[in-house]
Amino acid sequence: MLLSYCTNVHPAEDLDGVLDQLARYAGPVREAAGLDTLGVGLWLPAELAHRLDTSPADRERLRAALAEHRLQVHTLNAFPYGGFHRDVVKLAVYSPTWAERARLDYVLACARVLADLLPEGTAGSISTLPLAWRAPWTRADDDEATRAFATLSAELRALAERTGRTVRVAVEPEPGCVLDTVEDVVSWLAARTGPEWPADRRIDPEHVGVCLDTCHLAVSFADPAGAVRRITDAGLRVVKVQASAALEVADVSAPGAREAVGRFVEQRYLHQVRELTASGDVLASDDLPVALGDAARRPALPGQGPWRVHFHVPLHHEPAAPLTATTQVLRDAVDAVRAAPHGAEAHLDVETYTWSVLPPDVLPSGEGELVAGIAAELRWATDHLLTTEGITA
Repeated sequence: MLLSYCTNVHPAEDLDGVLDQLARYAGPVREAAGLDTLGVGLWLPAELAHRLDTSPADRERLRAALAEHRLQVHTLNAFPYGGFHRDVVKLAVYSPTWAERARLDYVLACARVLADLLPEGTAGSISTLPLAWRAPWTRADDDEATRAFATLSAELRALAERTGRTVRVAVEPEPGCVLDTVEDVVSWLAARTGPEWPADRRIDPEHVGVCLDTCHLAVSFADPAGAVRRITDAGLRVVKVQASAALEVADVSAPGAREAVGRFVEQRYLHQVRELTASGDVLASDDLPVALGDAARRPALPGQGPWRVHFHVPLHHEPAAPLTATTQVLRDAVDAVRAAPHGAEAHLDVETYTWSVLPPDVLPSGEGELVAGIAAELRWATDHLLTTEGITA
């Protein structure tokens, strides 16, 4: 499995910004992690993706910067369309949806750019959102999304034929979205891959698969091995694993537990919460402040079972008791993927985009601490998820 770290942790909306982040962060991270070559999972905002798609000169500038800092690109994050570091992102991250042409055009631009940047003999992957936030979503929207993915499949096949380079798109389930869980993504994709579908509505599983974000997987309280088995049994592949850990509260009623998790409340990103009941049901809240409630009203979640929070915790970080992180879910998921068909071809991308919104005692104080933190995550991933032979060198 090829290892990388996702650059959506860094704010950059144009080419100069991306080139600057490679010099200020990715290059130093590679050195601090002790890697000869480092994979970077680039986040290209839509405007930049379209610019790179139409400008060979700009792609050459990017390629030269990657080579200068001994970096390579085999995966892109095309989930956020733009503005991922605005003061408030929340639900805006799910727009445009897969029912809107702009989303398809964005992902296709990313695919063409990635095909041109790929190292020789390496397939590419692009992660994307699970259609949309769950509402509003209509039958007509679903049909538009089906047609969009059929078009995407055809264009990716044509790209492979034209360039000799395979790029796959990976749909990433996320709590609260139309495709909330792995089961949702598998059901939606697998139902549209059969020969009974006309060409303009058939999705090709050779070019469209699943992105397994292990924070999202943990929040859903899914069994990692079972989730991977469900994907492969349906004739799909895990194209990409986003290595991430969720925040966990084993006993919300424990002294100080609510105060401890409350320190992770912040205004930029959505932090969905799930509670596992004694009967095995999973209760849902769309954001951590809503789940916690306040002294004047009952919280949205009862707090009688364990909570898992969609807050990406740095992989090597152990939150102070009574909080923990779901790193074991990550380890179990990667083990299951590696043992699955095509598992060794899946890309492993460390995606802790939340460094800038961590509580003050964990928040990096400057560029040097952020570089050291990301490098520590990569070393943790090397030691706990991959053998040294699995690292790009």
